[in-house]
Amino acid sequence: MLSHREDKLETVSRRIYMSSPDVGQAEEAAVVRAMRSGWIAPLGPDVDAFESELAQKTGRSFAVALSSGTAALHLGLIGLGVRPGTVVITSTMTFVATANAIVYAGAEPFFIDSLEETGNMDPALLETALKELRARGEVVSAIVPVDLLGKVADYTAIESIAKAYGVPVLSDAAESLGASHAGRPAGSFGTAAAISFNGNKIMTTSGGGVLVTDDAEFAARIRYLATQARQPVTHYEHTEIGYNYRLSNILAALGRAQLNRLDEMIERRRSIRARYSQFFADVPGIGMFGDAGDEFDNCWLTSIVVDRSVTGWSPAELSEALAQDNIESRPLWKPMHLQPVFAEARVQDAGVSHRLFERGLTLPSGSVLRERDVDRILDQISAFLGAANP
Repeated sequence: MLSHREDKLETVSRRIYMSSPDVGQAEEAAVVRAMRSGWIAPLGPDVDAFESELAQKTGRSFAVALSSGTAALHLGLIGLGVRPGTVVITSTMTFVATANAIVYAGAEPFFIDSLEETGNMDPALLETALKELRARGEVVSAIVPVDLLGKVADYTAIESIAKAYGVPVLSDAAESLGASHAGRPAGSFGTAAAISFNGNKIMTTSGGGVLVTDDAEFAARIRYLATQARQPVTHYEHTEIGYNYRLSNILAALGRAQLNRLDEMIERRRSIRARYSQFFADVPGIGMFGDAGDEFDNCWLTSIVVDRSVTGWSPAELSEALAQDNIESRPLWKPMHLQPVFAEARVQDAGVSHRLFERGLTLPSGSVLRERDVDRILDQISAFLGAANP
């Protein structure tokens, strides 16, 4: 129990992060059980059980637990036959891991701009890109839509377009576990889907990820590649390049405890989003990003969109004010086609993602936030608004 003085100091100085890991006694007990079982080395019964539970949660037949969401994307692309000399189409508004994985596989990333409402891939621009690339005789080996900030992309349209062009889909569901689209869970779309359990995600295994699919041969191929492509013989025999990409049994135990609490953590994030939404409802020039269809999101991160011509201040100025009280915030993802490393990449651009990057600000959203944390955030925003509009 904190003393009154300690409590006051803690409230003033404690840093509020956007999405800290939400772990407690259940996770600690799960990790201790795994350690005491003797399964310390990679793989073991918790990995097997975690894969089964993840497959069920995503409506899939198979799951392969891996060391990261990036590893899942990389192996998923290899499994789809992505190779040098081909093009992989993906969302421009995403974390860099999506584009990096395409480069790891030797292909060229081609970026697609966003829908204004969600920040997700614009299906109409996807179709335009496919039509133009086909007319030039280029091979598109995969499409990788990204589920942005916990909202599932429009796979109803995307899968229909992909099917018409005969291109497989790998869903980047790194941010969307627990969300849904058209009555189907995140991760259930495409030939396969990659999910991340990084420390800031909706649930975590510290580091880790999973690839889910309905294709038994595909899953077996991914599992084989992830374990250094070792042949099933007594000695170590390798006929192709493999990767050290499997998740450990201890981290899988942590993940199982987290998965058991996932719905509870989503509801906590949803309640935090509701408080932001209520707060900003009467603030001119501020909109809640992606609020249409909110009930189908996992509410991983909550962002606002600022119209400076109305507010008179920018997202950066609000972010600076929050930072003065040790509160973390950040812009929406900087589009990949604006990143220096991908400056030469091709893009089907309508300017939407650039605009969202300039106008968006992501606020602390983690399920670990206490009510007084949210109070502190809103008090700081209120003080900023008061000073900006005296």
